[in-house]
Amino acid sequence: MPEIALRRARQIIKNTLAKGREMELKPLSVVVLDTGGHVKAFEREDGAAPGRFAIAHGKAYGAIMLGMAGKAQMARAEQQAYFMAAVNGVFGGQVVPVPGGILVRDGKGNLVGAIGVTGDTSDNDAVAGLAGIEGANLTGEA
Repeated sequence: MPEIALRRARQIIKNTLAKGREMELKPLSVVVLDTGGHVKAFEREDGAAPGRFAIAHGKAYGAIMLGMAGKAQMARAEQQAYFMAAVNGVFGGQVVPVPGGILVRDGKGNLVGAIGVTGDTSDNDAVAGLAGIEGANLTGEA
């Protein structure tokens, strides 16, 4: 199964943080997970709250484990709260079903990982994350 390379993971983070600064967002935290849900890379900007790792991780973890981006997870949670409650029970409360959890695909459409972005509004987090992914010549699904 294709996996995201560390070099690409770092590039995604760098690009995401740059987009956040361009948009004048609050300090961001960005995590990149491989297809098994393991952390490949993480950065937290100066001024970002220390708890942001858990939120970024939860956004990315939900995306990769469910194969469903954050926006789709949020819609599902709104329609079927019992489903997301059950999912969070299965995954030990680690899923944060909101925008900012983004699936990452390579040029052939293969899933190679997911990112989680947090720090500003969830929608702004997703915009910055998508820009970060595209800047690394990959495709994001928010």
